[in-house]
Amino acid sequence: MYSRFLFVTVAALGLLNAQSFERRATFTSGGDPNRGKCTLEAVVDGVAEVEIRGDTAVLRNLGGQPPQWRRFECTGTMPANPANFRFAGVDGRGRQQLIRDPRNGGGAVVRIEDPDNGSDKYKFDITWGGGGGFPPAQDDRSRRNDRDDRGAPPDQRYDRGRDDRDRDGRDQDVYHRDRDEGFRAPDFRQRFFQRIREDLDHVQSVTFPFSNDQYRIARTKQELDELQDKLARGYYDQRELDEVIGAMQRVVADNRLSRRDRDILGDDLDRLRDFRARHADYGAR
Repeated sequence: MYSRFLFVTVAALGLLNAQSFERRATFTSGGDPNRGKCTLEAVVDGVAEVEIRGDTAVLRNLGGQPPQWRRFECTGTMPANPANFRFAGVDGRGRQQLIRDPRNGGGAVVRIEDPDNGSDKYKFDITWGGGGGFPPAQDDRSRRNDRDDRGAPPDQRYDRGRDDRDRDGRDQDVYHRDRDEGFRAPDFRQRFFQRIREDLDHVQSVTFPFSNDQYRIARTKQELDELQDKLARGYYDQRELDEVIGAMQRVVADNRLSRRDRDILGDDLDRLRDFRARHADYGAR
């Protein structure tokens, strides 16, 4: 009896201590309002689960090295009990399996098992549609973002951050506060590049669609992907890091950004330069 109690206690503590990384979806425009699709990517070295509810996904570490988010893009918010739900593993050397169908109530849960040494990037799609009642892929904010205000004086330009507060009832200051706290956390070096990616995702979510601004952000994220892939294989490539820094410099210099978003990307640039100078302290050799 004591052994069983000890086993249950240890298992429960293990679950409580499991690392979880939450992420909000980045929305792409041009989808069908009656159906939707989300694409998710994560780097896994061990076992992890992804739970998707609405426009939020949680990546949980069940064993091995902490997983890292790479991508969570949707054409619309996944509704509760979605009709014609489908899961499809796209990329990854290990196993991806849908272990909870959202049509049974609750969120969709996908388990990823990476059996080999080292990490690998896993990608999967979820789709739904045909049942009606789904939110439009291009919401009110996206339609208002179609205004091209590049020629307007600064005080007359569209304030996307203010629109987010009006539409969602959430002040964007929360993001910046949580982001600053994340960089002060004891494990910030372990999640260094993940936090920079989250900043890029945040800025991209309020950037005018189908624009050069979007292209520069996407290019920076692509360079970051390549750098992280090499670091995951134990290879530090300073030239690749310099390309990330150069791409982000162009975003900061040329993109139309709010003052706060320009500040956080400028801070990320300083942190990347510090990483280049002291990369061995971060475990990159």
